[in-house]
Amino acid sequence: PGVDWSDLLLWAVVVIGGILAGRLLASLVWRVRSEMQIRRAGPRELSASRHSLWRGPRRLAAEHLRFGPGGREHAPRPPFAFVEEHFSGSQPCVSVRDANRRLWRVKWGHEVRPESFAVRLAHALGYFAEITHYVEEGVIGGATGLTRAKDCVDSEHRFRKARFELEDRDVRMLFNEHSWSWDDNPFLGTPQLSGLKLLVMLVSNWDTKDRRDVARGSNTAIFEHRVSGWGREARYLISDWGGAMGKWGTNVVSRGRWDPEGFEAQTPQFVTGVREDGIVTFGYAGQRTADVAYDIPVEHVRWFCEFAGRLTAAELREGLLASGAHDEEASRFPAAILDRVAQLQQVSMQAGLRTAS
Repeated sequence: PGVDWSDLLLWAVVVIGGILAGRLLASLVWRVRSEMQIRRAGPRELSASRHSLWRGPRRLAAEHLRFGPGGREHAPRPPFAFVEEHFSGSQPCVSVRDANRRLWRVKWGHEVRPESFAVRLAHALGYFAEITHYVEEGVIGGATGLTRAKDCVDSEHRFRKARFELEDRDVRMLFNEHSWSWDDNPFLGTPQLSGLKLLVMLVSNWDTKDRRDVARGSNTAIFEHRVSGWGREARYLISDWGGAMGKWGTNVVSRGRWDPEGFEAQTPQFVTGVREDGIVTFGYAGQRTADVAYDIPVEHVRWFCEFAGRLTAAELREGLLASGAHDEEASRFPAAILDRVAQLQQVSMQAGLRTAS
């Protein structure tokens, strides 16, 4: 008997329709749960008199990318003493104290290297980021009875390939329900916010969930720092860069992390053009594609290039090596990043010439 193509087509339509309906329903459920969590949490109470997203980069140097926020003096110093194990989040995690009695949150897994590098690049370009270090190996004294992290620390309490993130108890940290959203913050329409979006795309960070996604976990945060005896500053930042340095994408099939081949493959489609209204278009896709990629004017790209254009391959290599990259990765990633920066420079210059003519 012949193939009944009408039946096959009908089943294909039903299956595709079911998948789309399922995704729509799941999205609606997550949205409702997020809104309920935000309502239950109550209003965000900030005591800061100043709100900041960007403070301007210092003079770029390899050391800034090597040590990142906090500099050399804030690197974790062994020996490390176990404090507790954490059970939230997607990766094994414990807290330790170092020789200087500083508290660190130690995480393992596939986000360690992209996160360690991305915070260094963010810091180098003037954006706020958490003090984060990649530690190749070490010992955590007293780390016994672990559950999620039992495969990350051996019987002699040794570990490998971990991300250390400082927990500064002098800083008031607002996460999740009290974080911020791409469409609701004090910096809408500014070059500084556009620059952060460009940075997100520059490192292919697809995991751009914000306060609206709190039921799945927001990746934005507000840190209140005391800047004087009577004043506080609220610093807005991205708190999780773990989806970076691979392929951007909207689903688990199309996206990745810490993948130089995938990162290089998408680089030619980084900038795709300029609309007649002066908005630059990008090939990027992620969790919040429209918020990140659809509203950046060429003037804001030009502003970002003033700082990103100063990056060198040597500086990027230092940051990558400090984040656990091997030699080949530390050569391939900088070339692709600088290619993307060159695309931004080219489109901003071309748009400027068109305006002048």
